[in-house]
Amino acid sequence: MSKVTEMTAKLAEPVVAAQGCTLWDVEYVKEAGSYYLRVYIDKVNGVSIDDCEAVSRTLSDLLDEADPIQDPYTFEVSSAGADRALKKPEHFAAFLGEMVDVRLYKAQNGAKAHTGILQGYQDGDVSLLIGQETIQFSKQDVAQVRLHVSF
Repeated sequence: MSKVTEMTAKLAEPVVAAQGCTLWDVEYVKEAGSYYLRVYIDKVNGVSIDDCEAVSRTLSDLLDEADPIQDPYTFEVSSAGADRALKKPEHFAAFLGEMVDVRLYKAQNGAKAHTGILQGYQDGDVSLLIGQETIQFSKQDVAQVRLHVSF
């Protein structure tokens, strides 16, 4: 599957840049028996539906030409979102000092979900400041890290 995401990212980057956006992430997943190819984009002042539509139309044609996926799939382009998942080292670097939600595979300190200030990221390990204490979560324990959104 990484070949699909890598090829899609390579095709998407110039298309996304031409729209004044940056490529946040590409995922190719199987959900409920169907495949989805998702391209997430970002923009300084926010992504509009017009941005998504422009990227989708152009990139869809490029994907049809390159034909990197054999199985039927649904193609989606969307904003990375306010509660975007942090996956790459550059994502973590950009949001050091921000509130994040860390979800774990199994409970640690009595909970599977922890919210705190992102203090560090190294080789998949995540450090959060929770209250006055810095807690380190190891890569193998972390299921997901997302920006925290409070209402």
